[in-house]
Amino acid sequence: MHWINRRDFIRKTALVGLGAASFGGASVLARPAVERRLVLLHTNDMHGRLDAFPMDGGKYQGMGGLEARASVIQQIRNEGHPVLLVDAGDFFQGTPYFNFFKGAPEIAAMTHMGYDAATPGSSDFSAGMENLATQWKLAGFPLLACNYGVAETPLENILLPYHIIVRENITIGVIGVGIDLKGRVPEGLIKGIEYRDPIKCVNETTNLLKKKGCDLVVCLSHLGDYYSDGKISDTILARENIGVDIIIGAHTHRFFQQPRRYVNKGNGDTLVSQMGWGGVQMGRIDYFFPKSGTNKTLKANRVDVDKKNAE
Repeated sequence: MHWINRRDFIRKTALVGLGAASFGGASVLARPAVERRLVLLHTNDMHGRLDAFPMDGGKYQGMGGLEARASVIQQIRNEGHPVLLVDAGDFFQGTPYFNFFKGAPEIAAMTHMGYDAATPGSSDFSAGMENLATQWKLAGFPLLACNYGVAETPLENILLPYHIIVRENITIGVIGVGIDLKGRVPEGLIKGIEYRDPIKCVNETTNLLKKKGCDLVVCLSHLGDYYSDGKISDTILARENIGVDIIIGAHTHRFFQQPRRYVNKGNGDTLVSQMGWGGVQMGRIDYFFPKSGTNKTLKANRVDVDKKNAE
């Protein structure tokens, strides 16, 4: 698989402006003296929205867009703490840009912004597996889904179950998990993908990441927040997993005011967060790792993505 050189890409791209992040709804837990801090930034359900919402009196007018998002991300990086930047899927489909360019601008921009990992959503298969694979050959970050079997498909060796990232002595295991595509995507576009039990696959992968010494396990999920009919969702996964620290959700377009906390099967806490759709908000979670022991603490915020940040 070809990986683009991020520094070369940035020299050729000019999306980043300067600006200030807007924070709201902070929830701070008491924390001990720390030696390590990690800033987790997360997005989901962009649906091809490259531009800010138009100034037409709508609820999200002036919000979103690649320029403002890049500006906010850069401002947070400038704070000097290690950053992990992830997306939970449905970056494609939703505006005419996808009809013409098939997702290339989204992937180029996300690579430029320094995304570390993503999982595909159902909309990302809208032009078929071949297109998704083609776009990812130029991506600077991995595509993850532990419960999709893709042997002998165009996504073989492209779609991976997990990825391990090290940021200043903090080892993070990132897992991807996807929704059942049957009935959501035409069969011809996903032929050969084997859908597997999300809970079983996440638990198996979590076990592996724990054995590899990960300090934090992040699950990028496109399962959806909750369903009244009992279908597997982030709510169920949060309770049934054995050691995921946080599930970054998508698909159901929910704007979480704060991450929700669940007790998992490993008798630990699993948080769930989701940031709506269209790129109007980004989630920020600051993890603090103590000098001794393993009890992480955190501070969570929602970050408004507004075009004023790019001015």
